[in-house]
Amino acid sequence: MALQLLLIFFFSTLALFSLTESKLNVDYYNKTCPQFETIIQRIVVDKQLASPTTAAGALRLFFHDCMVGGCDASLLISSNSFARAERDEEINLSLPGDAFDVISRAKTALELQCPGIVSCADILAVATRDLITIVGGPFYKVRLGRKDSFASFTKDVEGHIARPNMTMDTIINMFASKNLNVHEMVALVGAHTIGFSHCSEFRKRLFKFSQTSEFDPSINPTYAKALQELCSNNTKDMAAFNDVMTPGKFDNMYYINLQKGLGLLASDQAMISDQRTKPIVELFAKDQDAFFKAFSHAMEKVSLYKVKTGKMGEVRRRCDAVNRLEVNPSKKIAS
Repeated sequence: MALQLLLIFFFSTLALFSLTESKLNVDYYNKTCPQFETIIQRIVVDKQLASPTTAAGALRLFFHDCMVGGCDASLLISSNSFARAERDEEINLSLPGDAFDVISRAKTALELQCPGIVSCADILAVATRDLITIVGGPFYKVRLGRKDSFASFTKDVEGHIARPNMTMDTIINMFASKNLNVHEMVALVGAHTIGFSHCSEFRKRLFKFSQTSEFDPSINPTYAKALQELCSNNTKDMAAFNDVMTPGKFDNMYYINLQKGLGLLASDQAMISDQRTKPIVELFAKDQDAFFKAFSHAMEKVSLYKVKTGKMGEVRRRCDAVNRLEVNPSKKIAS
């Protein structure tokens, strides 16, 4: 069964890779900005040491960007007087400032070394990979040559990013719309092995869950009581680590936790009861190498989703603003 799942996952990635490999490659900046990766590594190491939640934040930032219109750094654009950008959509408001900051710092350093060469989309992809590696996760290749988007709108976000209260059918279909199968979905959700979630995202599991149970019976009772104490104050949106056992380490403990009723979000815990996802959770729980391999391939695949190349995009001078703001009352603003 495990071999079958791995084969399905592997062959599904080949078609997408073949379409994009001709436009992107790992050596894209070798001549134009040879210090590209060294500069990013220096910036992300310093930032992660100063703010240990940066890795989890950057991973969320990368995923939220790619799932909405492709990996084009549209999420990094700030709103302006003419348009509200993706980052101001409700689901993105909790994205941590440290994640935006590390990309901004890397961009500034690269502009000083190689002005106008390196896109924000490529910086986000590589910085995320390096941060995952710093906290113990797998190293994987990142193809380069993405261009940055010309626009960002809040209206484009809804329906593209999974929410904790969604059904498994809805989440599976959402990932499928991005050409990501169930195996890849379960691997990518394993990103919750680092980071945290606010009480507002799982509070409904803890209080007055049903007429017969105060809390969601799929939660470990001891864990539920601890979360109830944390989230009892409605005036403060406290946060809990997604992985209660090894919150700062990228490993397969997240899947082991699901088997013990220690999944924080309802959509995560549901994966151990749904027959489409349960075998994959069990595989990753017992074999961290299988998880790392699947996660690496899935991240490579996501990083190629609807990338912009050539005249489809630009290399922004600043990641939070397009190079040219077109103000035309007859059409939507490209910012």
